[in-house]
Amino acid sequence: MLACKHLIHDINNDNHTDMPEEMRVETMELCVTACEKFATNNESAAKMIKESMDKKFGSSWHVVIGEGFGFEITHEVKNLLYMFFGGGLAVCVWKCS
Repeated sequence: MLACKHLIHDINNDNHTDMPEEMRVETMELCVTACEKFATNNESAAKMIKESMDKKFGSSWHVVIGEGFGFEITHEVKNLLYMFFGGGLAVCVWKCS
C-alpha cells in the first residue's frame, strides 16, 4: 500500500514517522550516526543510510539530507521517517517500490 505525504515543517514538531517503533528507533540511530560520521558531507551520510536500510529492510529506500527543503512523496505505508538533527539539518528516509 502506498501513501502520499506533503509535509511542511512545524518548528514544534521534531519529527514525523509512520514506522513501527523498533524500525523508527533503529532508523533514527542510523541517521544520527551517519550525520555525525559525515558532518560535512550530506551525500555520504545519505548513501550510508540508504545502503544500510536496503540491507536491513530490503530495497528501495531513498534518503534526502539538507536544510530548508520541502517535499511531497509517495511511499510505502509504515516506511517514512522525517527528522531533524543538530538544529536545522533535516533527514527524510522513505521506501517505495
